[in-house]
Amino acid sequence: MSNVVRAALVQATWTGDTESMIAKHEEHARAAAAQGAKVIGFQEVFNAPYFCQVQESELYRWAEPVPDGPTVQRMRALARETGMVIVVPVFEIEQPGVYYNTAAVIDADGTVLGKYRKHHIPQVSGFWEKYYFKPGNLGWPVFDTAVGRIGVYICYDRHFPEGWRALGLAGAQIVYNPSATSRGLSAYLWKLEQPAAAVANEYFVAAINRVGQEEYGDNDFYGTSYFVDPRGQFVDGTASDTKEELLVRDLDLDLIDEVRQTWAFYRDRRPDAYGDLTEG
Repeated sequence: MSNVVRAALVQATWTGDTESMIAKHEEHARAAAAQGAKVIGFQEVFNAPYFCQVQESELYRWAEPVPDGPTVQRMRALARETGMVIVVPVFEIEQPGVYYNTAAVIDADGTVLGKYRKHHIPQVSGFWEKYYFKPGNLGWPVFDTAVGRIGVYICYDRHFPEGWRALGLAGAQIVYNPSATSRGLSAYLWKLEQPAAAVANEYFVAAINRVGQEEYGDNDFYGTSYFVDPRGQFVDGTASDTKEELLVRDLDLDLIDEVRQTWAFYRDRRPDAYGDLTEG
């Protein structure tokens, strides 16, 4: 019996407003479904520009509740329409003054299975995220979906190995990592860290990056989104570094067992020896 999942991701240019941005992603999702995709993920804070290049209080206006806000509700309808699992990254308001960088996971029948909140929040030039977001407080959930067990990590999280491992220990088969990453300091890491995480944790990673220039700051997002398998190999190449693109790829989940039987990293872990890592 085949255990192949046809998966999709979207790297998109900013349209200038939320309505047209959501509409564009709906069309990409319908196109993916027409190609047989059963799961799709969008980029970090997909329904807004990446506004963290500046620190301005009026930009809190991009936040909305999760799951009861308009974007997630609209994505629930899209999931029901297309029969796809959807990973929906948005700027979440929990209550006045409390905000998170969040991704909701919606099952193929439109059920909101839960959400992940970004744990690691950068505060460096061009990425003033601590001004907007609290660190995530929901742990490392893995969601049982119609296509398998899906985890989420978000952008800057990817530099920290602990969360990748926590998702693997919780049974993740595919981890979506929506990002907003620009040319410069971390560009050379983009094709290094996430394949390494896929190898170390022996699952698939969907690495999604924004693409193009936007209205806040002067960062140039370089796309180059991809799926990478548990051997660290790109699945049929990467997306463009300059253009919007929908990627649809077949992921053979049986490869996870094959790799784990070859490289017994989970068997050979030594958590009894790692206690000092959690101190200080």
